[in-house]
Amino acid sequence: MPHILIVEDEAAIADTLIFALQSEGFTTTWLSLAEQALAEQQRNPADLLILDVGLPDISGFEACKRLRRFSEVPVIFLTARSEEIDRVVGLEIGADDYVVKPFSPREVAARVKAILKRMAPREVAATPVPQGPFQVDSERVQIHYHGQLLSLTRHEFRLLHSLLAQPERVFSREQLLDGLGVAADVGYERTIDSHIKSLRAKLRQVAAAAEPIQTHRGLGYSYSPRHA
Repeated sequence: MPHILIVEDEAAIADTLIFALQSEGFTTTWLSLAEQALAEQQRNPADLLILDVGLPDISGFEACKRLRRFSEVPVIFLTARSEEIDRVVGLEIGADDYVVKPFSPREVAARVKAILKRMAPREVAATPVPQGPFQVDSERVQIHYHGQLLSLTRHEFRLLHSLLAQPERVFSREQLLDGLGVAADVGYERTIDSHIKSLRAKLRQVAAAAEPIQTHRGLGYSYSPRHA
């Protein structure tokens, strides 16, 4: 069964999460410090992290930034802060969901199940699939552009892969979020713009004059082979 690493300094909250998750068949590890969790994830990688934002040593946001240097494991933030800017920052640095305290432990368990289901490996091509100047290798989770390997995060790979799969189709932000494995009801639609901005910057490093990702104001984004 999937293993969940809980990083939470309040024992009462951790206990309720452990009970709810184990009731759903998950195994769990509980740590109260971010530094301990980062070391543990390198030694014994969990399938998902539940990460409190307000930890005693370093913030959950900083911990997630460090985590993303070596792992693309899904992350759910727990926090007492509900401002939209915090939610946006959380997703931009690599979180998959954001739960505000107080919360229902059963709801958190349901979100864990939903994220892991969306993250489950899909049927992939055994060989790289060309898309114009792009070459997509789903098995290795790699995309080459004009022969150069792009350095992409998990979210960036999935976002670009979704666009490349259906050239000229206009995807809404909600549809692209679903492709990332992020629940659209969390209110993160605007952070798609940040991922697009990052993707465009990486593509311009390879082909400065090209604009393969097109913006459709009020609608969303598409991949245009004519501009690649």
